[in-house]
Amino acid sequence: MTAPIEVPVAEPAPPTGGHLLRKAARGLLDDIPALVSIVVLVLLALAALLAPALAPHDPLRTYAEGLTDQGAPVSPGGSFLLGTDPNGRDVLSRLLYGARVSLTIGILANGLATIIGVAVGITAGYFGGLVDTVISRITDVIMSFPILLFCVALITVTGPSQRNVVLVIALIYWTYLARIIRGMVLSLREREFVTATRTLGVSNVRIMLRHILPHLVPAIIVYATLGVASSILIESSLSFIGVGVPVPEASWGQMIDDGRKYYEVAPWLLFAPGLCLIVTVLAFNLAGDWLRDLLDPTAQERR
Repeated sequence: MTAPIEVPVAEPAPPTGGHLLRKAARGLLDDIPALVSIVVLVLLALAALLAPALAPHDPLRTYAEGLTDQGAPVSPGGSFLLGTDPNGRDVLSRLLYGARVSLTIGILANGLATIIGVAVGITAGYFGGLVDTVISRITDVIMSFPILLFCVALITVTGPSQRNVVLVIALIYWTYLARIIRGMVLSLREREFVTATRTLGVSNVRIMLRHILPHLVPAIIVYATLGVASSILIESSLSFIGVGVPVPEASWGQMIDDGRKYYEVAPWLLFAPGLCLIVTVLAFNLAGDWLRDLLDPTAQERR
């Protein structure tokens, strides 16, 4: 009898970049909310990058003409398009510089959390056993604490600064992505193309990086996008309660706190940063939903 011939199992190739770009261009024109969200995020990024050129005033400077004779904030109009705050500082300029703070912290914190979460999730899911158990227990402990309370406790110890806010947010948010990646890797590691590669003696590191990681990229992109919105919300919440970005740096959370105190006499102080925060978070969430539908066509059907 002739021995059966084993046919090597081909690894399913992830979608190519060109295919995704063409699909994205076609789909974006048919999805108005997603298109608007992308435009908003692009404009927000440009405003943050060009804040020094766009800001009509120094965001940290107190202007004598920025307060009335009674010491109250000046209403919108004239040289202060969005009015001034209780310290006589220009609201528009602080909004622009606040966008830089929010985007910088949101992107850096979420980027660091993504790197840690992906590395830990792949390791736990691929090796399993004791490694998986230890990592899972660590993530369970961290996720058992209320996010904001945990952040406040850590920053109280380390001190408020942009760097510490980034590190604290990353220290908490990596657990969520790690759990998702672990679940995906648990399924991928049993696929035929992985077992066949392992049989050939390929190292574990190479298998994880060359054969498993490419299949995780769509999920990583989606959750990283959604995570920026969450990071911005956490940063604003910390600044709102006074343990985030230190005074006098411009922060939307600080501006909302000022607006809360003066909303009866100066409602623009609360409306302007609150609207910016809502629109930004909503835009990231809509962009994340669009990316999920783009990269995983079955996601929309499941919802």
